Amino acid sequence: MNADNITVAFAEPQHSVHAERICNLIYESALQRGTGIARRSPDYISAKINGGKAVVALDGDKLIGFSYIECWGHGDFVATSGLIVDPEYRHMGLAARIKEKTFELARLRFPFAKIFSITTSLPVMKLNSRMGYRPVTFSELTDDEEFWQGCKGCVNFDILQRNNRRMCLCTGMLFDPAVPLPAQSTATPYKMLIKSKISKLLHLKK
Repeated sequence: MNADNITVAFAEPQHSVHAERICNLIYESALQRGTGIARRSPDYISAKINGGKAVVALDGDKLIGFSYIECWGHGDFVATSGLIVDPEYRHMGLAARIKEKTFELARLRFPFAKIFSITTSLPVMKLNSRMGYRPVTFSELTDDEEFWQGCKGCVNFDILQRNNRRMCLCTGMLFDPAVPLPAQSTATPYKMLIKSKISKLLHLKK
């Protein structure tokens, strides 16, 4: 495979033919991580693509990566979600390209919205930090009930419930266009990951 042949672009309606494959890739990725997310239907993914809220990575006509954005709190918040890369195309910097394109899409479509992400992935934390996200408590994220109900598909949902949605094993990260970008430390993502692991150990001891 040649990285020069791979394109990362805003999704267009014709890309909805890949909806079922995208759903399978998202589900398989969640199983590999051992966390889990709400399983998406092909209709849901198609709606994101047709609504101009998705990014695709293609090797010719083959779908090899995907991500989408979702609005919450009447457009005050935007979440970037569902970032996946075909296992055969990993370790090529493709996830970073998709993440950056999805961030660009969010800024274009909703320039005044706060953009947030919740993740347990160190690579995602690194990418987020590089783009100006900062770690925040869950109370600084959207209070939209529908968003949090989407966490039901995660194996750690009971932890979220038990802590009254104040914390979980995921780390909350936020980009606020109204806040000047702070100086970023390369150690920040590692600190967030260690904090997440400590929370997990404390949970297992209960």
